[in-house]
Amino acid sequence: MSLTKDAKRGMLRTMLRIRRVQERIESEYLKDEMKTPVHLYIGQEAIATGVCATLRKDDAINSNHRSHGHYLAKGGDLKAMMAELFCRTTGCSKGYGGSMHLVDVEHGNLGTSAIVGGGIPIGTGLGLAFQMQKLDRVSVVFFGDGAADEGTLYESLNFAMLKNLPVVYVMENNGWAVCSPTATRHCGDNVFHKGAQDRLFSAKIDGNDPEAVYETTLKAVERARRGEGPSFIECTTYRILGHAGCVSQDPKGYRDPAEIESWRERCPVCAYQSKLQAEGVVNASFLADVEAEIAAEIDVAFDFARQSPLPTAADLHKYLFCE
Repeated sequence: MSLTKDAKRGMLRTMLRIRRVQERIESEYLKDEMKTPVHLYIGQEAIATGVCATLRKDDAINSNHRSHGHYLAKGGDLKAMMAELFCRTTGCSKGYGGSMHLVDVEHGNLGTSAIVGGGIPIGTGLGLAFQMQKLDRVSVVFFGDGAADEGTLYESLNFAMLKNLPVVYVMENNGWAVCSPTATRHCGDNVFHKGAQDRLFSAKIDGNDPEAVYETTLKAVERARRGEGPSFIECTTYRILGHAGCVSQDPKGYRDPAEIESWRERCPVCAYQSKLQAEGVVNASFLADVEAEIAAEIDVAFDFARQSPLPTAADLHKYLFCE
């Protein structure tokens, strides 16, 4: 299904919004007001945007430590996200979770996990629940190439294939697991590209092309809705900033600066903006309006976070599970 002009404009706006939020976080992180580690999504915006554009509000996503883009693309509230990064009681996890534990149940974001691969079995279980309850819902799991080294991915995918579950596994291969390059950890392409084709739809795509991500994910989502089982999509991309924190906190020497610069020149946001301008889908006036709207929204979100109350000692034992 080809994208309409409005849909393309919407995807560009989502990518710009994710990028500008990340840039603002990065620029203010050293003020030490955000008492939480942050793992920024700069360079990977096309994946969250393209995937979530195929989903309905009640479809579920599970994410990882680099979750800001997924949260925003799925419709999460920006003010609640920023309050969470500032560890305030108005945060989406009431200030208990921080950057790596974002959640927005209303919009189908059922949580993120700081454990590498931790969301994979949860997303698989959601797919099982949807199937058992005969619900027309799809579960999407986002994870990085580092999580592909975890046994839980293989166990979960095997179970999903066995039970024909409506789960889409989206691997964001950004080339690095902290400071470890993919080539030192994986022997060739992931095994699932050579798996049981009758039980698993598999694709390896350009994760910097939001329309390619959208089109491939749509096939997987529609397949899941028809009861045809799980899919595995590997999106090649690159995290332009470091593993965690802001630019100045990234260790030096483990990446070739020329590699970073070459990927920076392939920036998915800039590339898609240029593409839509060339197609006549957007113009300078539209872009200026969008940038102004996003900037104003970010200002409101940061002000909201700073003005929100911190947890008190009396809050310490709230929201704990007990029999």
